[in-house]
Amino acid sequence: MTCPFISVLFLTLLLFLLALFPGAFNCCTKISDEIPKRILRKVEMFDIQKADGLCRLEAVILYIESRKFCVSPQNRKVKRMMKKLKHKMHRSKPHVRKQRRTRITKKKEQKQ
Repeated sequence: MTCPFISVLFLTLLLFLLALFPGAFNCCTKISDEIPKRILRKVEMFDIQKADGLCRLEAVILYIESRKFCVSPQNRKVKRMMKKLKHKMHRSKPHVRKQRRTRITKKKEQKQ
């Protein structure tokens, strides 16, 4: 009888910890110094992991087709890719042109 109770308690505690520290279980624990160019070309998005708080390593997290790769932030290829991706994302925002307000003036009829 105590076994189901302990299981439920453990599960509840685990869910509580996940809610309290969502990033704690998503940290990079190993980083790669090198990454092939073919992978860098497919990067859709990236995050920067800092070595403070819950995560112990500084890393750049590359997201490619629902997978993630952890690489060193000092890698020159990665730095270039991040710069290009930021520029591309910045340029892809739609620019909304403000419409000019035109003043409609009524012509006064001139009396003759």
